[in-house]
Amino acid sequence: MKLSFWEIAEAVQAENNWKQWEDFFVTGVEFDSRIIKSGNLFVPLAGNADGHRFVRKAQENGAAAAFWCSIEEAPKDLPILQVKDTLTAMQQLSVYYLKKLAPSVIGITGSNGKTTTKDMVDAVLAQKFRTYKTQGNYNNDIGLPYTILHMPEDTEKIILEMGMDHAGEISFLSKLAQPDVAAITMIGEAHIEYLGSRQGIAAAKMEIVDGLKSDGLLLVPNEEPLLEPMIKERSQTIKTFGWNSDAVYQGTVSEAGKEYTDFTITGFKEPFRIPVPGSYNVTNALIAVGIGQWFGLSEKEIAKGLAELVVTKNRTEWLKAANGADILSDVYNANPTAMKLVLDNFRVMAGNGKRLAVLGDMLELGPESKDMHRSVGEFLNPQEISEVFLYGEEMRSLYDDLKERYKEHVHHYKKEEKAQLIQALQEEFAPQDMVVLKGSNGMGLAEVVAALQTES
Repeated sequence: MKLSFWEIAEAVQAENNWKQWEDFFVTGVEFDSRIIKSGNLFVPLAGNADGHRFVRKAQENGAAAAFWCSIEEAPKDLPILQVKDTLTAMQQLSVYYLKKLAPSVIGITGSNGKTTTKDMVDAVLAQKFRTYKTQGNYNNDIGLPYTILHMPEDTEKIILEMGMDHAGEISFLSKLAQPDVAAITMIGEAHIEYLGSRQGIAAAKMEIVDGLKSDGLLLVPNEEPLLEPMIKERSQTIKTFGWNSDAVYQGTVSEAGKEYTDFTITGFKEPFRIPVPGSYNVTNALIAVGIGQWFGLSEKEIAKGLAELVVTKNRTEWLKAANGADILSDVYNANPTAMKLVLDNFRVMAGNGKRLAVLGDMLELGPESKDMHRSVGEFLNPQEISEVFLYGEEMRSLYDDLKERYKEHVHHYKKEEKAQLIQALQEEFAPQDMVVLKGSNGMGLAEVVAALQTES
């Protein structure tokens, strides 16, 4: 980012006499004083601690200016822009910067697969355009404007992940970003505790159209009846994806490996490969195909982009345990639909040894949590997945259901028993085995993955 101080002041309607300072260029925006670089604008946000407390640290690290909304007196030796609210000012500045650079905006939401889909769309569009995408999981009211303000000045396409916990949050992000293209990956059960039902979740995800350009593109799963009444009579182009013949982009898996999935699309001559396992990742890829076509890429360009995909860390990835066993790690988030999809693919994967599953609690499922955890049991069969390790209090209900079927081959550990879980896994699985780990990020299964990769 390169904007002048006066330009920023006008964009956020700063309330103080900012012309008392001579104009100069600001070369970036940060809200963490520890990573401020010379020439940056510091945005003190309210969090566990008031960000205004760290203005001197930001200044020492090279901050050239700062937003300010504290009742405390601002520094006299640092150019200050007085605003009503520093977060709102950052959001206003991102809108200004987005309009100034005018890239095409692609918004992606859904209960699962947002980040992988974002990575796929970026890989495809990068074959023809200069792209920028949400880094990590910066997908909320802070992270999305932060992402926009960090895009390079030559960006032609920006891919923005839009996350939410509550109704209204996606609407705000969509209206801020004004996407040209929007996609909903799937409707699952994530955040059902706050939204009440899958109907509520579908309505919350559909908020992505609130800022979508009237002549834009909306991609939705065709196997989701909850979305059907919500997409009728919209001015935008609607395209569907999935496995059914009535989908605009109908995929068919031709070969499923441990580290790749080959597929075809009805009506396309080009075969496709993605370097990640799972048919659920094919549906994510179909979104990227649709967006690639919308922006004029050829089948060959799209296929090349997907084949070169590099996914964000901690999404579905194969790793090696210290003893040589294969680890399928998918530990960033979880809901029942996503967990079932992962298990459905894992249980039929070819291998020389046993298949083991480590499943952690799925959080924020509300009063139906126990039933939803139990529902995962339909994808657990001792003939396919021989050993099951369940972790967390919510998984107790699934453990009780599996005891008769699995006998001594199902195990349960409380959240504070992570060390015992790790030890049991290290003792149980052999170099020729495969183990899948899936659970909500709050369960910390990434630590289990790391421990399995370390010599005991």
